[in-house]
Amino acid sequence: KGIKVLDCTRLLPYQYCTMILGDLGAEVLKIEEPKQGDYGRWGDSSRTTESIAFVMANRNKRSMKLNLKDERGKEILKRLVTTHDVLLESFRPGVMERLGLGYEEIRHLKRDIVYCSATGYGQTGPYRDKAGHDINYLAISGILGCTGEHTGRPVIPGIPFGDMAGGGVFTALTIIAAILGRERTGKGQYLDLAQTDLLTSLNLLNLAEALAQEKGQQARPYNLRGSTLCYNTFKTLDGKFIALGALEEKFWRNFCIAVGREDWIPNHLIPYKEGEQPTEEVKDLFASKTQQEWLEHFEEVDTCITPVLTPEETLNDGHLRERKTITSMEDAQRGETIQIGFPAKFSEALNFRRSPAPFFGQHTQGILISLGYTSSEIEQLANDGVI
Repeated sequence: KGIKVLDCTRLLPYQYCTMILGDLGAEVLKIEEPKQGDYGRWGDSSRTTESIAFVMANRNKRSMKLNLKDERGKEILKRLVTTHDVLLESFRPGVMERLGLGYEEIRHLKRDIVYCSATGYGQTGPYRDKAGHDINYLAISGILGCTGEHTGRPVIPGIPFGDMAGGGVFTALTIIAAILGRERTGKGQYLDLAQTDLLTSLNLLNLAEALAQEKGQQARPYNLRGSTLCYNTFKTLDGKFIALGALEEKFWRNFCIAVGREDWIPNHLIPYKEGEQPTEEVKDLFASKTQQEWLEHFEEVDTCITPVLTPEETLNDGHLRERKTITSMEDAQRGETIQIGFPAKFSEALNFRRSPAPFFGQHTQGILISLGYTSSEIEQLANDGVI
């Protein structure tokens, strides 16, 4: 509470970042270009349908239309900077400098500003000007090259991890760290956040494995990429899947005893190989019952086994509902909307459902009035495409 954020970004990664900051109490102002705004807010190409993901990721924010290519728009942003603590932007390197809104220009207006530039590859290095998406950042970090144990080719994960973890969570974490530093030193600073850097950091385990092998050390007897029998997914009788994560010997032992196959206990860390007897036996076992029957079978067994849920099933999962990880909030315009709860629980309840996602430019006029603009001046700015 008390921290004010100017959000000059667009699309889900940074919407998620400022959602975290907003959930924690920050006052977030989305700056959107006047014609289509953050194009992540639209659910179709004609911009007639609102994106449900946008509604979920943009609670606790205000929205202002502002053309940063117009000198009057730049002047408005500069006036806003003087009353804000954080400026977050996600343009390609050099864009804000060319607009006259780079860190050096902005810090002269507010010396203790926390200015964060968030991109795919970062502000420096050979890749800085390259275009990219999550798949490219996964590829460079070495994560994509570690997938696809059974396919013969890399497998794209089910969510854009660089976007959500790098652009979202880690960017928010770094901004909070800089704010804490400012509290102690009185100094703001410039933050250069790259999704590829974060993914490379997350790939610590596989990179360590590569280094160990370079030193001639023997590879671990298991990995977390689906190459072992005890850590894999298996199809059930009804065409659904079960996830088995019995890495520890005790969990594998409990699993084997529960299915009446104590002779499998020595097979704990053997490879998962299609066509080979140990693998085919476990596959046949799971294929003999439905997913629900297996869940009931293992209800009282101390092992790591869960259903592989679809997103539709996740929305209705009893555990997630009880913890309010899947929740909802009232919205005067949209009605009740499904929301993902803040993913941590505080002993002093966190009010992360203060206000629904803003409509495009909803707060533009009120903000300009607070800056001292008259009604006629605001009308002229609108006519000229500045707002």
